[in-house]
Amino acid sequence: MKKKLIALLVCMAVTQSLIAQKDPKQDSIFREAAKTEEWKPVPVKVTPGQTNSDAPSDAIILFNGTDTKSWQKTDGTEPGWKIDAQGVLNVVKGSGSIQTKEAFGSCQLHIEWKSPAEIAGEGQTRGNSGVYLMGRYELQILDAYNNPTYVNGQAGSIYKQHIPLVNAAKKPGEWQSYDVVFTAPVFSANGALQDSARFTVFHNGVLIQNNVKVKGNVEWIGLPSYKAHKSKEQLMLQDHGFDGGNPVAFRNIWIRPL
Repeated sequence: MKKKLIALLVCMAVTQSLIAQKDPKQDSIFREAAKTEEWKPVPVKVTPGQTNSDAPSDAIILFNGTDTKSWQKTDGTEPGWKIDAQGVLNVVKGSGSIQTKEAFGSCQLHIEWKSPAEIAGEGQTRGNSGVYLMGRYELQILDAYNNPTYVNGQAGSIYKQHIPLVNAAKKPGEWQSYDVVFTAPVFSANGALQDSARFTVFHNGVLIQNNVKVKGNVEWIGLPSYKAHKSKEQLMLQDHGFDGGNPVAFRNIWIRPL
């Protein structure tokens, strides 16, 4: 016990000695640095998924392989797409596009998709679908593996607006992923555009759209233009079956409002 007390007294003496020897100049530097330190607000704790494709704890799960309760047709009726035995959501040709029941604005979106393993058609008729943020700003889905087409309409393009930086497509029949950061546009009270919508997109983990500004609503014919709309609108997935079979499949869809 006596030895422990002696050791404690020695430790206290050394500490006091170090404090006494503290460099005033160094102390001043730390005080200056502290002036720019921010301690509040403390970010909310979010538990990430075990992999990059797994939903974090604060995500809204839109499809996890069990049901389509988060979805409806664009007319509000039940979706016509089918879930197979593997828990994959398959486009049913001619059944129509589907959209979320909930509306979203700026968001982070994760979605996995695959085009048919059996190649049929070419160009825009090979595994064509699309992810429509706010129901009107399209991120193109297409089989882009050895499939020449107009480049502002290939997989990963902001359709007819922005060409992807690279082609990161996998082979037909392989699962692919889009990770999207979408910034919603801002309109004034009289409907004038104040700030454009923007996309950042990773295709299979590769950056293909880097904070690009959207030029307006997607248009197949003609130039895009903005039309004022609500600050939150539905996310839509396209049935492109009007020009042939495009049975694109989806899984693991989640979203984080920003």
